[in-house]
Amino acid sequence: MMSERQGYKSIIKATSLFGGVQVFNIMIALVRSKFIALFIGPTGMGISSLLVATINLMGALTNLGLDRSGVKEIASSTSGRDTATRQETLSVLHTLFWLTSVVGMILLFAMAPWISLWVFEDAGYTNAVRAVALALFFRQLTQGKLTQLQGLRKLGGLAKANLWGNLIALVLTVPLYYLYALDAIVPAIVIGSVLSFIVTAYIAKKESLSVSLMGINEAWQKGQPMIRLGVMLSLSSLITLVVGYMIQLFISGQGGLDQVGLYNAGFVILNTYVGLVFTAMGTDYFPRLTEVVDQLEKARSTVTAQAFVAMVLILPIIVVFLSLAPWIIEVLYTQEFLAIVPMVTWGILGMLFKAVSFSLGYVLIAKGDSKLFIKTAVGFNAVLLTFNILGYHYGGLEGLGMSFLAYYVIHLVAISIIVKKRYQLHLPKAFFGLFLLGLLCCVAAFGVTFMTAGWGQISLKVLIIVITCLFSLYHLDQKLGLKDLLSKRMDRNNGNN
Repeated sequence: MMSERQGYKSIIKATSLFGGVQVFNIMIALVRSKFIALFIGPTGMGISSLLVATINLMGALTNLGLDRSGVKEIASSTSGRDTATRQETLSVLHTLFWLTSVVGMILLFAMAPWISLWVFEDAGYTNAVRAVALALFFRQLTQGKLTQLQGLRKLGGLAKANLWGNLIALVLTVPLYYLYALDAIVPAIVIGSVLSFIVTAYIAKKESLSVSLMGINEAWQKGQPMIRLGVMLSLSSLITLVVGYMIQLFISGQGGLDQVGLYNAGFVILNTYVGLVFTAMGTDYFPRLTEVVDQLEKARSTVTAQAFVAMVLILPIIVVFLSLAPWIIEVLYTQEFLAIVPMVTWGILGMLFKAVSFSLGYVLIAKGDSKLFIKTAVGFNAVLLTFNILGYHYGGLEGLGMSFLAYYVIHLVAISIIVKKRYQLHLPKAFFGLFLLGLLCCVAAFGVTFMTAGWGQISLKVLIIVITCLFSLYHLDQKLGLKDLLSKRMDRNNGNN
């Protein structure tokens, strides 16, 4: 019981660290999004989103999946090998990231004319695409540093790098949008990536992470296991990015750049603001699961604990966003963006299902089961693409929200079956009992949104929010002993006084 409680405490500690950082990052993103919405509107956000999506896609094509396989290799070397082997692993990874950064930049620069015509149906964006090739270079290098910090579980340094990189970029890029509006999009993307790299490199050095380059041929030879695993994993990431890219291009063709901007605004709410729990957890969860994945009972306990914490933490967030969606969207953006309320309202329900499938899905990566991972990635993304296209075609932005919900329900059912049959790993029945109760809270909050506005609706929203928060606190207390922790903290404070 004590070891189980320690496991939950470990998850909460890591989540608190990155959750706290993520809250600050969200505040930064909130301010940035607000100013961008004011200064460049939905159309500007559409242009920015497509440029960033282009960078991400080219990055996935050229980084060999090193951001994932690198974490696994470093974590493995840290737990079971000597210091010299670990340092060699870091040097190999460092060199390969430099190589892929240069290759990615050159390819994006060279392909700029074709990308401009394909994405924007206008050759006038060629120079813009060429300019953001530099952003790709620095983003890849930054990811290399972050991968090293994550693999070594230098979580404090990782948190600082994320926080300060975003903050400094905000301070220096927002004035550009104010002064130059649409003309600031490209400079802001490039400057933001350069600043993030400088900050991350500085913090990595402060964390005593000093890694030297080795010869390209030597790094390529010694990095073959990392590259093979990474390429397989990168295929999955690439498929995901291609699907996301195709969805945005489809929306652009059907509805225009302003619809792309609205879609991305809603997507950011679902995956950044609501999805902060996944970001916070994923940072520590992957290397921790990698260490125990071959020990069935420990792996089952780790996955269950992760799914439980993800669910009880995200429940209140979902209910609050469901209850206050119009107000939140107007605060985050402007009245122009209220069109995404239906998309967010439907899509956010899917986040509860994602909380569980998120925890199960990492098992495939931690196992290094690349072939199965690719097969599932192709299948799931084919479903997502089909649902999103049909959803937008028949229901616009609201249809997209419905398609996200349907996808995450199917994803949870399918990944649960796969993990159980393949690895004999499954979540206990008691967990799904709690899940159904949480789902009931979400459905209740969703239903209230269709009531006529008034004091009755407001009262019910407040009641559901309170009930959901108490539900989450109660079950966290059952696993963590929150009352005991608070009592000990108060006793310590009284003793100090």
